[in-house]
Amino acid sequence: MTAPAGAGAPVTAPAPSQVELERRLYRRQRGHRSVVVSVVSTLVVIAVVWLGVVNTPGWAAVQQSFFDPQTAIDTFPAVLLGLWLNIRILFFSAIGVAVLGTLLAVVRGLRNPVFFPLRMLATAYTDLFRGLPLIIVLYLVGFGIPGLGIFPRQPPEVWGTIAIVLTYSSYVAEVLRAGMEAVHPSQRLAARSLGLSHAGTLRLVVLPQAIRKVTPALMNDFVSMQKDVGLVSILGAVDAVRSAQIAQAETYNFTPYLVAGLLFVVISLPLIRVTDAIARRQQRREQIGGTV
Repeated sequence: MTAPAGAGAPVTAPAPSQVELERRLYRRQRGHRSVVVSVVSTLVVIAVVWLGVVNTPGWAAVQQSFFDPQTAIDTFPAVLLGLWLNIRILFFSAIGVAVLGTLLAVVRGLRNPVFFPLRMLATAYTDLFRGLPLIIVLYLVGFGIPGLGIFPRQPPEVWGTIAIVLTYSSYVAEVLRAGMEAVHPSQRLAARSLGLSHAGTLRLVVLPQAIRKVTPALMNDFVSMQKDVGLVSILGAVDAVRSAQIAQAETYNFTPYLVAGLLFVVISLPLIRVTDAIARRQQRREQIGGTV
């Protein structure tokens, strides 16, 4: 008695046809050609811009004031030490924004009439802090609240963190609320029919889907917050920007500001690339009909 055909034997994929091999070779060659063209065109544009800048009448003075290598080397340790304060402020601000922004989004999504006062307060909060520039909030919180004399003295970075949380939680709350409203009502009805409470439905069904829908927007807000933590220097905190300002006052050179700016770019680039990757993945899912 013979065993059924293929029983116990590994299943091998059929070899691609000659036409498929030619297609793959064409795509590979076309991809290599596109890379070469992109690199060459980029180098040409950089060369044209560079030649245009260096041949301007004031380039020598600008180079000495903003691109002095020795000044950059001398001031780099102090600016880097100040950047550590920015990173700590960013860490605690992100936690505060995530908590407060989620609470505001949930409150604004309550539909029971008894919660109307809370919805009204949450709406007024988001409208106020989305309209106020962050620098004004920093002044109000950093100089106004300590002036009341009801709180113990705190370092300026504490008040700066509070101001950032107050401002960015309003942005994040609106993004989360948009994601929650984008979840189809049938998801809520199905969860309630299974016996989940309103809080359980939000926690297990609505919020996970909402966060996945608005992840790119949330990460963009986080990138913006990374840059805005540098504004705490106006309260006197010795962060990267303040360290650059001190170094500029000592050297009469603006290169420390460029060093601080490049350090902010360095800490922002990884998250920017992750944001782009997530956006591309969601776009591919939508194009193939996948669940977003």
